[in-house]
This record gives sequence, structure tokens and C-alpha cells, in this order.
Amino acid sequence: MFSADLFSQKQKPKNDSWYDDKSLHFGFSLGTNLMDFDITPSQKYLSDGGNYFPEVSFLNPGINIQTVINWRPAKYIDLRFLPGVSFGQRSVHYYDYKDSTEIGEIQRLQSSFLEFPLLVKLKGDRLNNVRPYVIGGLNYRYDLAGKIEYPESENIYLRLKRSDLYYEAGAGLDFYLPFFKLSVEIKTSRGLRDILWHDEGVSGKTQYLDAIEKMQSRIWVVSFHFE
Repeated sequence: MFSADLFSQKQKPKNDSWYDDKSLHFGFSLGTNLMDFDITPSQKYLSDGGNYFPEVSFLNPGINIQTVINWRPAKYIDLRFLPGVSFGQRSVHYYDYKDSTEIGEIQRLQSSFLEFPLLVKLKGDRLNNVRPYVIGGLNYRYDLAGKIEYPESENIYLRLKRSDLYYEAGAGLDFYLPFFKLSVEIKTSRGLRDILWHDEGVSGKTQYLDAIEKMQSRIWVVSFHFE
């Protein structure tokens, strides 16, 4: 007998997106990250009687700062280049292989990355002032904090290679505000190479290195893009 329009069915006024319709536009990005290692323990070391078992038990938050360069070759496709820096720390803990008690010195490894991601952004249809998207691509990172030599003043017995290539994938939402676009994005990033230096190690402390067969970098990032 009665009819009414539901509020959710009404078309809201769309904020102007002239910046988003241009073939090339710019912006900046702030974010936070969680850096991790994907560690493969050395089965040879354990079979030879070694008892050091490596694992990353705690994740420490870091920060990301980037410039956004966005090129739109098609309506639903963007190519994005986001050069910037990121900072973080990863801590490798060692446990006794037999009783799981923590042993040895925690290896706290700092990273200060220069990063150069080239990503493809696939966008959905805009719903009022929100648009969903997925993103993926490659990211070259160079670690300025990668150690050439073992630090004498610290109990650090692992060294990291400085360069690595990562593949990245994620998703996000574009929010069209009156004067700019805010994008909230979450993505995962995984390194393709073993970034641990496998050399002779520190005399008397080689168990820290011998216990690891391979160590790859893994990073989760939550970003806020302003364009």
C-alpha cells in the first residue's frame, strides 16, 4: 500500500575526479609495513647434530614513504611507479631443536630500503565516490643497511644481501573526496632470491649461519595514497 525509496538506493552526488581522468597524475603515499623472513632451516645442520632452529617470532612495524606517478593507458587500467623509501626491522630467534627453549643471541637485522615498484592497477566501476581495485607487479629494493662486514659492537652474526627483486599483489579502495582521492591499499611482497650471505661466518658463532639453508624476504604493507 505504501512505497518509499531506500536511502541505499539513491544516487549520491559524485565528487569531481578531473585528476583521475587525466592520462598522467601525481601524488604521495604514506604507509606502515611488517617485515618478515621466510626461513628454510638447514636439514644437513640438524642431521649433523646441530640444535639451533631459526624462526621469526615477532613482527615489528615499520614505515613507508613514496611518490606516486600514475599513467592511465585505458579506462580501467593504470600503470603506477612509486619510488620511495621504507624502514623496518626483523628479529631472528633461535630455539633448541629438541625442547623448543630459546637459545643464543637474537639477531636484530635493520633494513633501510630504496624501492622502485612498477605496478599494474586494475580498477572496477565507480560506485558513487568509491572504486575497488586490485594491483600487482614487481618491486626492486636496495637495502642501504645491508652489512658488508659483521658489526664488532653488536652480537650480530648474519649478513643480508643488499638488492632483491620482489613480486607484489594486493587490493584496495579509492575514495573520491572533494579535492583529492584517498586510496587505502593492502598488499603482500615477497623476495625472489636468498638474501643471506653464506660465507664462513663469525669464528665460534657459525651455528647462527649454518642453521639456515635459505632466507627470503617477505613484507606486508598498508598504504594510504593521496592523489
